[in-house]
Amino acid sequence: CAWSIERPPGDTAGCTFCHTSSEERCSTCHQRHQFDPKVARRSEQCKTCHWGKDHRDWEAYDISIHGTVYQVNKWDPTQFDMCKKLSDADYVGPTCQYCHLRGGHHNVQRLSTVYTSMGMSNAHRGAPLWKEKRDTWASVCDDCHSPRFARENLQAMDEACKDAGLKYTETFKVAEN
Repeated sequence: CAWSIERPPGDTAGCTFCHTSSEERCSTCHQRHQFDPKVARRSEQCKTCHWGKDHRDWEAYDISIHGTVYQVNKWDPTQFDMCKKLSDADYVGPTCQYCHLRGGHHNVQRLSTVYTSMGMSNAHRGAPLWKEKRDTWASVCDDCHSPRFARENLQAMDEACKDAGLKYTETFKVAEN
């Protein structure tokens, strides 16, 4: 996988647990003995794999304004009615599923940002796939925010990723010496 090529083996050990096992199927998100879409629509289902050293996605979401709105209101069915299909959802704030499984499809990567993690080479930003993914990602934000808001945040994330990549590289050089 391109994501892990430049990463030390210890950083990607957790990936193989989910991404190369026979368990990568419906029960990854849906509970095995209670196949209930209402449960799979809750952000905590993503936390199972997307938290910790190699996937800080949950932590980033949980402390964001979106995660805070979710944590405060998640048990109020007037704010987060998990009985509704994602295509009909009108949540007070986005869950992981609302954005990444938009419309109820099951292709999470379709609405990912193609972000490079620390230590990885930056993808060629002019590539058609890169532009298409970024435009699609921004269109999700447009549900609640202005197009300018999404574009400015993408730019800020680009800068943060560049800075983080430089710091990551510097850290390894210091450790190497």
